[in-house]
Amino acid sequence: MDLILFGIQGSGKGTQGKFLRERYQTEYFETGGQLRKLAKEDSPLGKKIKHIIEAGHLVSDDVVMEIVANFINNIAEGKSVIFDGIPRSIGQAKALDELLAKRNRDFNAVILDLSTESAMTRLTTRRICENCKTAYPATYKENTCNECEGKLITRTDDNADSIRVRLQAYADETMPVITRYENTGKLIHVDGEKDIEEVSNELYEKLDPIFK
Repeated sequence: MDLILFGIQGSGKGTQGKFLRERYQTEYFETGGQLRKLAKEDSPLGKKIKHIIEAGHLVSDDVVMEIVANFINNIAEGKSVIFDGIPRSIGQAKALDELLAKRNRDFNAVILDLSTESAMTRLTTRRICENCKTAYPATYKENTCNECEGKLITRTDDNADSIRVRLQAYADETMPVITRYENTGKLIHVDGEKDIEEVSNELYEKLDPIFK
């Protein structure tokens, strides 16, 4: 069973994704991370991605799905995958559904529900590790990352105007995908307004019966 993880920026999706990966011993597909990894490889797909990035072009849905297929083809048989950052659009959702169906991979989706007001507050007050990109809320008082001891910084695009653009893009492009999975009975809701531990506990309560 695979899992598609949804959540508006600021919902803690990346943090909870790491916890879920460790708890259920899954593979983890994060689109941005896979792009950066493949761009460093001396392979046909790696060279294609490097060329696209260096040319300043957006990565098309076809190439994204090629990356997903490459990822699935290189994991152990029977290993579950958590997808983080895909699908972002209806086009990607249809392509991902088709790809998983061809490989006889069933999946569920989970969304960390968070209001846009809470997302705005979290994003304008968080800090990011400059090395591993782990995000920390305003309540975290240290100046170094707990994961790699990197320096914590404020992202230049974590300002109100930039955040509004990103949240609107999520509403326009990704919410229709979430509605699609809701309508097919694939979607599990989790309250993302709670603190990190409470969110984790609700996730485990709802996902343990699926993965264990």
